[in-house]
Amino acid sequence: MYREQYKTYIDLLASRLSQKRFVHSMNVAKAAVQLTQRYGGDSEKAYLAGVLHDIMKEEKPETQLQTIKECGIIIDTVTFQGRPLWHAKAGAAYCKTALGITDQDLLNAISYHTTGRAGMSHLEKILYLADYIGEERDYEDVEIMRAETLCSMERGLRYALRFTINDLVSRGKAVHLDTVRAYNEYGKDSGE
Repeated sequence: MYREQYKTYIDLLASRLSQKRFVHSMNVAKAAVQLTQRYGGDSEKAYLAGVLHDIMKEEKPETQLQTIKECGIIIDTVTFQGRPLWHAKAGAAYCKTALGITDQDLLNAISYHTTGRAGMSHLEKILYLADYIGEERDYEDVEIMRAETLCSMERGLRYALRFTINDLVSRGKAVHLDTVRAYNEYGKDSGE
């Protein structure tokens, strides 16, 4: 369904992003496909979500906010005050308005790839985790994150949500309520 549009979207991405961010996006797409091969799901849709998830990441803040506004998305206070969260909402808005993508699951995966949320779809979980484990990632706990994610999606989500919350709190940053709600659903030990 999406394969015929890959080249168009990849060319667009290459024209909009730095080489580093482009490589990251392609690695997330690759990781998303690997996760669908392991845990099921639509690999073509997961690939496309990975390719497009950061399409607005390097746009000017005012462009990101304008894109969000033009799409009719109302952002909450924590998102408004947390500029690193804007690109996800703007990316989903851009994909919908400029690229004509109507698949709501794909748009949601892009919109929530930074915060997660309670009730995530399978694709949303795949993209959320793929963004953490792309092969160029080199943060301190990345190998643990990869191992947990490859052990099970639930363990990967649990580790990712804990990691995110601990990182934000240690830096004195606000934790988005979507992340808190995701933690309350997926982050607690399940007795595995």
